[in-house]
Amino acid sequence: MSDLDPRQLFGDDQLCFGCSPINPVGMQLQFERDGDTAVTTSFTARPGWEGAPGIVHGGLQATLADEVGAWTVIACTGNFGFTTSMKLRYLRPARHALPIDARGELLERTEKTARVRIKLSQGGKTLLGGTATYLMPSQAEAEAILDGELPDAWRTHTRDA
Repeated sequence: MSDLDPRQLFGDDQLCFGCSPINPVGMQLQFERDGDTAVTTSFTARPGWEGAPGIVHGGLQATLADEVGAWTVIACTGNFGFTTSMKLRYLRPARHALPIDARGELLERTEKTARVRIKLSQGGKTLLGGTATYLMPSQAEAEAILDGELPDAWRTHTRDA
């Protein structure tokens, strides 16, 4: 099991649409480290995940961008983060049924936040570029945001763990 395996970090029963390996309708993304400050993944859209005919839905591209950004935070800081903002620019259409490569690179980290540069590409051409900012909460902050207790597996990935 990789150290970037969502089951290891967040429990066997988590059903994240982006990264859970057991969510039958999810993207089932797998992540790899790329040096000390970056994370990568590759994704191929399934049938039915189109916007315009033959084009991957823009919302799924944004989900892929958010996932690679969030996993960059986890890999590079040891903390999970809540997405607070994303600024994405779509540069060209993502073709359906062809692999999309995603890369997140940690740009900046403060005590409570992390900012990540995100890039999606296909066939060597950039599809999307942007940045996302994540709040890395303490356990108490996360529970206040979620209005309830954190799952046990998440507790070790907060700032005060």
